[in-house]
Amino acid sequence: MQKVSLEQELKNNAYPGRGIVVGRSADGKNAVCAYFIMGRSVNSRNRVFVTEGEGIRTQAFDPAKLSDPSLIIYAPVRVLGDNTIVTNGDQTDTIYDGLAAGKTFEESLRCREFEPDGPNYTPRISALMHVADGAYDFAMSILKSADGNPECCERHTYTYDHPFAGEGRFIHTYLHDGNPLPSFEGEPTKVDIEGDIDSFANLVWNSLNEENKVSLFVRFIELASGKAETRIFNKNV
Repeated sequence: MQKVSLEQELKNNAYPGRGIVVGRSADGKNAVCAYFIMGRSVNSRNRVFVTEGEGIRTQAFDPAKLSDPSLIIYAPVRVLGDNTIVTNGDQTDTIYDGLAAGKTFEESLRCREFEPDGPNYTPRISALMHVADGAYDFAMSILKSADGNPECCERHTYTYDHPFAGEGRFIHTYLHDGNPLPSFEGEPTKVDIEGDIDSFANLVWNSLNEENKVSLFVRFIELASGKAETRIFNKNV
């Protein structure tokens, strides 16, 4: 697969929905992840990221405008030991509990499927980063309907050992805007990862569609020490 520009992938898609990027910094010293959310409805746009423990949670910016919390309020990022879990829904907790019980990433997700929001049937996208003793690997998953047919849940898991410096994988919920919204297809896109945490975070945030973007989380984890550095952007401030 040819590596493409993350900046252009984002700028050329007005509505990828929610997205996860995982990879390794250009200098090879850090594990990198980014998670963003977008919204078209008032309910979806009425959110911010707030820190919770070592992770984050979505929260209503204006509680009076929150009409349905079921699919928009959740913990996108949680940390369990050497593992950082990043997802677009409450399956973060499913993975966390599964790993704690000795299950694998893939096994933990066997009890979940796409979101019950027909006709979109939004995919559940998830990532697991493992950083320990200077070594790093990650996995990504998508649970999606079969071409919009909810009678079948397709389960795809991708694992990446020893990621290359300056390279990442990008998976998002929707191919592009539409009604209904078409689900992401294929293997996670190979993208470039450039700069330090601030330049990378600013590139992602500034490349997202201005009207539809809501929040962004970026984390760099130093491989040598396991020390994490985080940036959070919220459109609602």
